[in-house]
Amino acid sequence: MSWGIELWDQFDNLEKHTQWGIDILEKYIKFVKERTEIELSYAKQLRNLSKKYQPKKNSKEEEEYRYTACQAFLATLNEMNDYAGQHELISENMTSQIIVELVRYVQELKQERKSHFHDGRKAQQHIEMCWKQLESSKRRFERDCKEADRAQQYFEKMDADINVTKADVEKARQQAQTRHQMAEDSKTDYSSILQKFNHEQHEYYHTHVPNIFQKIQEMEERRIVRIGESVKTYAELDRQVIPIIGKCLDGIVKAAESIDPKNDSQLVVEAYKSGFEPPGDIEFEDYTQPMKRTVSDNSLSNSRGEGKSELKFGGKSKGKLWPFIKKNKLMSLLTSPHQPPPPPPASASPSAVPNGPQSPKQQKEPLSHRFNEFMTSKPKIHCFRSLKRGGATPEDFSNLPPEQRRKKLQQKVDELNKEIQKEMDQRDAITKMKDVYLKNPQMGDPTSLDHKLAEVSQNIDKLRLETQKFEAWLAEVEGRLPARSDQARRQSGMYEAQNAPSVNNCAQDRESPDGSYTEEQSQESEVKVLATDFDDEFDDEEPLPAIGTCKALYTFEGQNEGTISVVEGETLYVIEEDKGDGWTRIRRNEDEEGYVPTSYVEVYLDKNAKGVQKTSALTNN
Repeated sequence: MSWGIELWDQFDNLEKHTQWGIDILEKYIKFVKERTEIELSYAKQLRNLSKKYQPKKNSKEEEEYRYTACQAFLATLNEMNDYAGQHELISENMTSQIIVELVRYVQELKQERKSHFHDGRKAQQHIEMCWKQLESSKRRFERDCKEADRAQQYFEKMDADINVTKADVEKARQQAQTRHQMAEDSKTDYSSILQKFNHEQHEYYHTHVPNIFQKIQEMEERRIVRIGESVKTYAELDRQVIPIIGKCLDGIVKAAESIDPKNDSQLVVEAYKSGFEPPGDIEFEDYTQPMKRTVSDNSLSNSRGEGKSELKFGGKSKGKLWPFIKKNKLMSLLTSPHQPPPPPPASASPSAVPNGPQSPKQQKEPLSHRFNEFMTSKPKIHCFRSLKRGGATPEDFSNLPPEQRRKKLQQKVDELNKEIQKEMDQRDAITKMKDVYLKNPQMGDPTSLDHKLAEVSQNIDKLRLETQKFEAWLAEVEGRLPARSDQARRQSGMYEAQNAPSVNNCAQDRESPDGSYTEEQSQESEVKVLATDFDDEFDDEEPLPAIGTCKALYTFEGQNEGTISVVEGETLYVIEEDKGDGWTRIRRNEDEEGYVPTSYVEVYLDKNAKGVQKTSALTNN
C-alpha cells in the first residue's frame, strides 16, 4: 500500500490530512502542558496544606506533638510533603521528556512537510508547463494545416482561371508549397512535444508523485509513531513515581500503626499529675454539742485554740479538699461583699435599727485586716485565683502542684546545663585561639581575648549558681532535702521582704483589674511557722463554729459575690458578727454560707461564745 499509487490524484487531500496530523500533535502537546500545570498546582496546594497544619515552633501546639497520635499526624504531613514532591517530579519530567521533545519535533515536521509539498507542487507545475507546450504546438500545427489547405485551394482556383496571369498562378503555387512546409514543420514539432509530454507525464505519475507521496506517508507514519511513544512515556512517567508514592503511603500507615494509646495516656498523667493525695474521709460534726466560738473577733484563720488540738501544717491526716472549693465559698472566706449593704425596706422594724449598716468608707479596713490574718495563719498561701488563672509565676514554680513543679524545675536544670555546656565550648574555643595567638603573634594579640574569656567565665559561674539554686529546689521537691526555712528562701531569691507591700495595702494590691489575684508577699509572711509549701501540702480548713443564731426580718436576694439569699422569718446560724461594715456572716448548712445585711436580720448571740461582749457593745452603738 502506497500513497503514491493509491492516492496519486489526492494531492490536496493529503495536504489537508498532514496538516490535521500536525494539529493533533500540537493539541496533545497542549494537553500534556496543562497536565503539568495541574500537577504543579496540586503539589503546591499539598505543600501549603502540609505547612498550614505544621506545629508552630516554640508554641503550646508544638508541645502537643509528644503524643503518638499527634506524631502520626505530623508524619502524615511530612509524607504528604514528599507526596507533593513526586507530583512536581511528574510535571518536570513531562515537560522535559514530552513537551520539549514534541515541540522540537513539530518544528522539524513542519519543515519536512513543507519541503515535500514544495517538491510536489514543483513537479505539478512542471507537468502543467509541458501540457501547455503540447497544447500550444498542437494549436499551431492545426492552424498551419488549415492555412496550407486554404493556400492549396487558392492555388487550384488560380490555376483553373484562364484570366489569371501565369505569374499570379506561380505565386499562388509557391504560397501553397510554403504553407504545406510550415504544416509539416508544425506536425514534426507537435509530434516531438507530444512524445516529450508523454514521457514527463509518465515520470510524474509513476516516479515523482509516488516518491513525494511516499515521503509524505513516511513522515505521517513517523508522526503517528511519535505520538504513540509520547503517550507511552506519559504513562511511564506517572508509573515511575508510584513506588515512591507507595512508600509515602506506607509511611502514613506505619505512622498510624505507631500510635500507642497507653503511652499517650501516660503522657497525660505526666503532664497533669499534681502530686496531691485524694481527699480523706470527712469527720462527723456533732451539732448537738454546745456551740462554742473558737475564733477571734477579727480573724478568718483556722487556728482554733479551744476544744481542738493545734493544727500540724506538715501532716497528712486530713483530706485536701481545697482544689474543689467553690469560687463563691472561697471568696466568702477572704472578704465580705465589696458593696455596702442595701438599706432595709420602708417598713423596717425597730429591732433592725441598732444593726444598721455603717458607712461604706469603713469597708476596706476590715477587708485588708481579714485577708492579712488569713494569709498570716498559713504562711506562703497563694490565692486560689492566682493558681487558677496563672498570675505572676514564682521563680521556683511554687505556684504549681508538686509533680508539675518537679517537671518544671527539672526542665529548667536541663536548660541551664545546656547553656553551661555552650559557654564552656565557647571558652575552650577562645582558649585555643589564644594559644594560637601566643605561638603566632602575627595572627593576633592574645591579650585582646582576655576580656572575652573573663566574660565567658563569669557567665559560667552565674549559670552554675543558678543551676545549684534550681537543683536545691528540685531536691527539696523530690524529698532528698529537708524543707527550707524562710531565711533560706530569702537567700534563694524567692522572698524579697524589702519590697513587700504594707499590710494596709494588702487587699488592694492583691486583686488585679480582671478579678484575679497576684502573689505578692505581705510583711506578715515573715512569721516563723514550721510548715511546708502551700503548693505541696494544704489541710482542709474546718468550718467556723456558730456563735449564735439569727432570724431574717426581711427577704434578701443575695446576688453579689459572697452574699447569701434569705427568706423572711428564716432562722440561720451566725458564724461572724458585724465588723462595722454593715454585713453579718451566716450559715444555712455546711455548704451554704455568706453575708447578709445586718439590718435585715435579728441576731441572738451565744453568751458563752468568745467575743460576745465586744459584739454587744458594737451592736448597741
